[in-house]
Amino acid sequence: MRARLALAASGTTCELREIVLRSKPAPMLAASPKGTVPVLILADGQVIEQSLEIMLWALRRNDPHAWLAPTDSSLPDMLSLIETCEQVFKHHLDRYKYPQRYDLPDGLMHRDQAAGWLMELERQLACRPCLSGDHPALADMAILPFVRQYAHTDLAWFQAQPWPQVLRWLEEWKGSDLFEQVMEKYVPWEEGQERVLFP
Repeated sequence: MRARLALAASGTTCELREIVLRSKPAPMLAASPKGTVPVLILADGQVIEQSLEIMLWALRRNDPHAWLAPTDSSLPDMLSLIETCEQVFKHHLDRYKYPQRYDLPDGLMHRDQAAGWLMELERQLACRPCLSGDHPALADMAILPFVRQYAHTDLAWFQAQPWPQVLRWLEEWKGSDLFEQVMEKYVPWEEGQERVLFP
């Protein structure tokens, strides 16, 4: 989702191949043996395999919404916040959402650990509309998909927590045209099918 957000926001048209990970096509594995998504293959054959790197590549080409130019922060500060999200919040998110993968009886301890980090975001969002200032920027768009996963693991519980600004921030994003655009479903890609362009 993060890669699609930046590709759509930057107006970067690409051929989209929807992949089912339990049935990875050979061309994908040839391009990226690690076998995870997303994978972006450039015209010159260069392969970008990390969603954040795809976001930065697309936005450095065209950034009409100033995602790389927040009003109250800087790109290094945003990247630092995103790194904390990926290393701390996502660690707990994975164990909350999929406790069986980690031989845990449940994910409640990790739910509560992740909640502590969300309270940090609540404090930031109490001072301004978005994480890095007055408008959505890279930090928001790189972190929101993980917060959405966390929220929808137990939505009733999430909505009952004392983080009104996090709720506002998430709901505004989920109500946006951009979110609707990247959430569109596609038929899984097969060799020989007609090209699908995104966005």
